[in-house]
Amino acid sequence: MIDDHPLVQEAVSNVLRRLEPQAAIEVAADCESGLALAGQGAEPDLVLLDLNLPGVSGIPAVKLWRTRYPGIAVVVLSAATDQPTVLAAIGAGAAGFIPKSSSNEVMMNALRLVLGGGRYLPPELLSHSGRSDNALRRSRQGTTLSVETLGLSERQTEVLKLIAKGAPNKVICRELGLAERTVKAHVTAVFRALKVTSRTQAAIEASKLGLIDSGR
Repeated sequence: MIDDHPLVQEAVSNVLRRLEPQAAIEVAADCESGLALAGQGAEPDLVLLDLNLPGVSGIPAVKLWRTRYPGIAVVVLSAATDQPTVLAAIGAGAAGFIPKSSSNEVMMNALRLVLGGGRYLPPELLSHSGRSDNALRRSRQGTTLSVETLGLSERQTEVLKLIAKGAPNKVICRELGLAERTVKAHVTAVFRALKVTSRTQAAIEASKLGLIDSGR
């Protein structure tokens, strides 16, 4: 965990011990120290990274971790919850974004999802009142956005729901009993229908379609 506030370090460490009592928890106050710790022994399974740090911080810190250690899941733990920051962190390769205002239970569930290969997005993002350019364009055209008007099949809708929950393709294969090639084809079709290019954008559109519970 990388955070320069001792109280946050202690609080999050307690959550991690509840999640995995036998976990070895290393704490650093800045990005450079955290990178040094990761290089001293076995690579950690997970890095919790604050965005407001001395030295290298913010999105550059996320990118630095992803470049140095692409096999480590990086989860941002931040007081900022605005949509541009969340999207920038996910776009830089973060496996999740947990607001510091989250309850212990929400944090543990988010980390379970990430450790299981999924991606966690905060409800604040999924319930964001702002609309994307695509949504605005549809509104101007007078089109009611729904799975029917988008032409999504029942199976594609199921795939979209799982994407919105952060499930990777392998999990979708297992949940729906489909071959990976079939799932990839469905994901491509969903992206095309929604006019998006990433799973994060697809999750946001799924929320607007009412396909997920934004208060999870």
